Amino acid sequence: MELRIFTEPQQGASYDTLLAVAKATEDLGFDAFFRSDHYLAMGGSDGLPGPTDAWLTLAGLARETKRIRLGTLVTAATFRLPGPLAIQVAQVDQMSGGRVEFGLGSGWFAEEHAAYGIPFPQDKFTRFEEQLAIITGLWATKVGDKFTFDGAHYQITDSPALPKPVQDPVPLLIGGHGAARTPRLAATYATEFNMPFSSLEDSARQFDRVRAAAEARGRRPDDLIYSNALVACVGASDAEVARRAAAIGREVGELKTNGLAGSPAEVVDKIARYAEMGASRLYLQILDLDDLSHLELIAAQVMSKL
Repeated sequence: MELRIFTEPQQGASYDTLLAVAKATEDLGFDAFFRSDHYLAMGGSDGLPGPTDAWLTLAGLARETKRIRLGTLVTAATFRLPGPLAIQVAQVDQMSGGRVEFGLGSGWFAEEHAAYGIPFPQDKFTRFEEQLAIITGLWATKVGDKFTFDGAHYQITDSPALPKPVQDPVPLLIGGHGAARTPRLAATYATEFNMPFSSLEDSARQFDRVRAAAEARGRRPDDLIYSNALVACVGASDAEVARRAAAIGREVGELKTNGLAGSPAEVVDKIARYAEMGASRLYLQILDLDDLSHLELIAAQVMSKL
């Protein structure tokens, strides 16, 4: 089981804070640093000092880290045009020496679009599907050839399809709860399928849908990586768990039900249940980014036991 650190900077984090978390992620032996792609705080947070851009952040971290994988969970297709996005991701992959993993989703949070003047189309999913086809098509085009795409929403004419990422292909993550279209797109384009903030039972059901969709497309279901994202709240004592839950405005009982919360032994046991269900990778959502001792505890007493 791989453990990755997943941050939500829109809730309030500067680049320097994210850099400190990314360096701790690397130093403590975690596999990867991921961040969300949002521009507006949620759930009552004031969001100070304000949003940071996902791909600008990852570009900086690409030059300030050496080992960890870097990615988004997930980039919103509504925020960027597919051609420039393909260039951005390819460039960060070059800057990192081939350590990027690209999560892409349709976008969903209408309020942040309104807050920053970003169009919020009604047909987000068809645009998302065309973006997947364009971005992967641009990267797959041989140097010297041209790429053309004629879709309902995007048209690409004789693109040189440059620059190229270091990795071929760039690992591509698709996730979500949709019962039909999401598994189909994951089976078509993804190297990893992620189930965010879901129970064991719901995750198993969705993983089975993705496996069936992969078989229908002639892929081996086990060619995909299956992962979960879960909020983490671990403490060496009940008091420490309660303190960390209070710091993020959550209840311990709810976190034990819906996330990875409790003592290191409790969390190791729950991770084992996700592994038995088919997950081989977990994204630990860390909401208090100033509490680096939380990462130290997880590394020492959870990750070391897996």
